[in-house]
Order: sequence, then C-alpha cells, then structure tokens
Amino acid sequence: MIRVAAVGDIHMGADSQGVLRPAFETLPDCADLLLLAGDLTRHGTPQEARVVAEEVADLPVPVVAVLGNHDHHDEKPDEVTAILREAGVRVLEGQGTVVEIDGARVGIAGTKGFGGGFVGRSGSEFGEHLMKEFIRYTRRCAEGLGTSLRELAEDGCDTRVALTHFAPVPDTLAGEPLEIYPFLGSYLLAEAIDTAGADLAVHGHAHAGTEHGMTSGGVPVRNVAQPVIRKAFNVYHLQARERAGQPT
Repeated sequence: MIRVAAVGDIHMGADSQGVLRPAFETLPDCADLLLLAGDLTRHGTPQEARVVAEEVADLPVPVVAVLGNHDHHDEKPDEVTAILREAGVRVLEGQGTVVEIDGARVGIAGTKGFGGGFVGRSGSEFGEHLMKEFIRYTRRCAEGLGTSLRELAEDGCDTRVALTHFAPVPDTLAGEPLEIYPFLGSYLLAEAIDTAGADLAVHGHAHAGTEHGMTSGGVPVRNVAQPVIRKAFNVYHLQARERAGQPT
C-alpha cells in the first residue's frame, strides 16, 4: 500500500513561516511522499519561495511539486523553481519523476496545466491569435503530462500519479461559479490522463470546489486545495497496479 500525502494552495508568505512545518514533520507516520499541487506562494516572489523551501526542507519523505498561477505572478517561475529544488523539492513541468517506496516504483508526472474549459463548453483554437495561443498553451501542458505518464509506464512504474494545479475535470469544481470554470481547468488534461493512464490525479486551484471527482476513463481525481480539504494535507492510499485513491 502506497500512502500519498497531498495539498495545494498553501499560499505562503512572510507571516506564515512555520505554520505547516509541525504537520509536515508527522508525515513519516502516515505517508510515503508529499505532493504539492501549486500555488505554494501568494505572489510568486523569491522571498515567498524561500518560506516554502524552509517549510519542506529536509523532510524525511520525498516532496514533489508543480507551480500554480500565483507562483507565476511575479514572473520569476524559474527562480521560484530553483529555490525549491535547492531545498530538495522535485519541481515538475512536463516531466516525470520516480519515487522508490518499499520496492515499488511510484511515478509522478506533473504540469501546472491551464484553463480552457470542459467538453461542451470549452475554448478552441479559432479566431484571434491570443485565443489560439491560450488553448495551444493548455494543449502543450496536457501533451507534456501525457508524454510523462507514458514514459513512466515504459520505465516500469508500478503506480502513476498525475499532479497538476489546474483541474482536469469539472466534478471537483462543484461549488465554484460556473462562469469561471474555463479559468479553472481543461478537459485536455483529463484526455491526456486517460489516454496515457494513471492511478490517481491530484490538483488544486479551485478553492470553493469539491474534493472528489473522476475522469471519464475512471481515474480518481482529488482536489487538494487547502481551503477544500481544510487541513495541512490529505493522505490517499494506492495499491500498486490497481486504481484507487480513497482518503484515509
């Protein structure tokens, strides 16, 4: 049994130093790894990134993260990424990583993702250049996620997790205003997950959403935005080579 702890949208700043560290230090008792589903900072500044880095540095479990839209706001995502990586965090964007847990190979594929909407009410690559680029950017994120998941399967991973910030399904957005669904996620992410295969999909971003959802292909989706789960992290149990994802 693989125990996956996950949280997103912790939005840390100078005044939140040490808030999550006590909870994170309990992770070895209940989890084998920690996933951070983006929006780790408030405004994406290097100073805020250092607060996050100190919060997760030297934890006794692997930490894997993607950035969120807030982490891009100061337009220094590369610097934010570098600071987190210096603290030992595996920050993914169109990439995968493998964590060894009790002989099992757990693959995590990650991307921030982007918006565009969901089947029946989604944007398309038509019209103005800016609209085309909006959807093309989402498509590139989804393609990177799908490629990473396939590569992890080829690498012999027993279990695969898709980690994003934006939502792959509308299920986990229930509670958010319908008008903003196109800015909260895209069906292209779910298509990539279903086509390449995964055992669990984890995202954040939707603060007023719902925790549980599922892709049309049957992959469990969990919205782990902290305002949704209302705790430092949730833990999900995965059985290698079987689809699961029920919270403890």
